[in-house]
Amino acid sequence: MAKSFDFIHGTNEILISKGIELPLEGQSTTNPDTRMEKGLNIQKEIVGAEAIDKMYDNSPESQIHIRKYLSANCFGDYYTRNGLDIKTRELLTFAMLIAMGGCEPQAKGHIMANLNVGNDKQLLLSVVTNLLPYIGYPRTLSAISYLNEMIPESQ
Repeated sequence: MAKSFDFIHGTNEILISKGIELPLEGQSTTNPDTRMEKGLNIQKEIVGAEAIDKMYDNSPESQIHIRKYLSANCFGDYYTRNGLDIKTRELLTFAMLIAMGGCEPQAKGHIMANLNVGNDKQLLLSVVTNLLPYIGYPRTLSAISYLNEMIPESQ
């Protein structure tokens, strides 16, 4: 926690020195009544309606709540916010997933989502390359193998 506090304090000092008034204005565009609908809409826009419908259709009833949490929280609460465009937000999601490791299906899904929003393989490879010193060779090589599987070199 102490390191997080130091980071936040340092970030706030930089923002203030740049003339940015704190606290920052909230960027949320949803509320508890709209987050699921808006999240599902943007999820379908980014990932593809067919894939999302299939995800819901193939999910056991006992697990459907997790799918709804994903749509409402990850997409409804975060992807709908102002402040970042969808291409940047999707690129950051890819970066976080490969940095976490152990997220192969999600990383592959977000590779395709990046293509859907207009980011290309070269940009994704640049992200992986820049993350190398922080995530190490095993995660870097895994990410490259995901990229090559999802976007063969001929594309």
